[in-house]
Amino acid sequence: MGETNHPVGALHQVLAALQDPVRLEMVRRLRNAGEAVKCAALYDNINKSTATHHFKILREAGLIERSVVDGLTFQRLRDTEVDAALPGLLEAVVGSANREVSAR
Repeated sequence: MGETNHPVGALHQVLAALQDPVRLEMVRRLRNAGEAVKCAALYDNINKSTATHHFKILREAGLIERSVVDGLTFQRLRDTEVDAALPGLLEAVVGSANREVSAR
């Protein structure tokens, strides 16, 4: 179902992937959903090719994996793997992003 996963990247690679606001929002939505989500539900106001580029960077950092079910493409946050490699990182980063969104 999922494609071959990259191992979770080194801290600097993961942080570089998360420093972009669009990618951070994608990860925030995935973490909050707690399950695989259709790609289009993970971004607003960018075109599909730009979203594909952001998904590639997140995949290469080992943060997400892609799967295709019945012709629909889904992304899943690899939170178990990321938490094992970089304990507390997603909780801290997504928690901060959630606070920023709720303060708007």
